[in-house]
Amino acid sequence: MDFQRIQVTPWEYVLSSQENHIRWSQTPDSHIFSVDLPGLRKEEIKVEIEDSIYLIIRTETTDRSPDPPVRSFKRKFRLPESIDITGISAGYEDGVLTVIVPKVVLRRRSFFIDPSDVPESLQVLARAA
Repeated sequence: MDFQRIQVTPWEYVLSSQENHIRWSQTPDSHIFSVDLPGLRKEEIKVEIEDSIYLIIRTETTDRSPDPPVRSFKRKFRLPESIDITGISAGYEDGVLTVIVPKVVLRRRSFFIDPSDVPESLQVLARAA
């Protein structure tokens, strides 16, 4: 299947095929994947994480479904580094699946050095390699 990749803004991309549009955008706090999946029930959509690296979105028939899904869909995305896998959430409304992948907030630890703890003369020894 051929995809057309369109950069909408510096933070937003649209991956488009003939059947589905996938929108990826990012905010300072998260990556957001939106997929057009009209005509499906939420029970027919599966969102999975594989090996803590890949996000997989696919359709799957359920035991209660008399028919297969309207169409077969499977996409696999490599997740960026520094994300919070345990915080991933998904919602399906009006034919659009939205998956939110939060970023890990890296906090810098700071410390205070009391000037009275620093010796008046500091000797550094180094060996030549």
